[in-house]
Amino acid sequence: MPLTAALDIAEVAERTGMTASALRFYERRGLIRSSGRNGLRRTFSPDVVDRIALISCAQAAGFTLAQIAVFLVASPGDAELRERMAAKAHALDQDIDRLTRMRDSLRHAATCTHTPLVECPEFKTRIRNGDEAH
Repeated sequence: MPLTAALDIAEVAERTGMTASALRFYERRGLIRSSGRNGLRRTFSPDVVDRIALISCAQAAGFTLAQIAVFLVASPGDAELRERMAAKAHALDQDIDRLTRMRDSLRHAATCTHTPLVECPEFKTRIRNGDEAH
């Protein structure tokens, strides 16, 4: 099996859209780990790109870096963390439902002729009930 070449910090920054300083910050926080140095530049295993994608996704979902750091080292036996993860998943389900209702309402409003648009009965029903309006 061939060895995969390490990526220097500039390559990781380019692939992830992050700055080198952000990558160094993530490393100081324990979120990522460099695999060594190439001269003065840090190098990383190529799988760091996937780890950063996970971190970015978790941040977009509302997790703090401290919460992400705990999640990244969690074991299956951590019952308290599992409870927090389940609660966060439930909160995300609620956010998804709310955003889906808003998206569907905006799609309706884009073609609606009611004046004003936000007073349209169908728009209001979609905001309130989501799929029940279809």
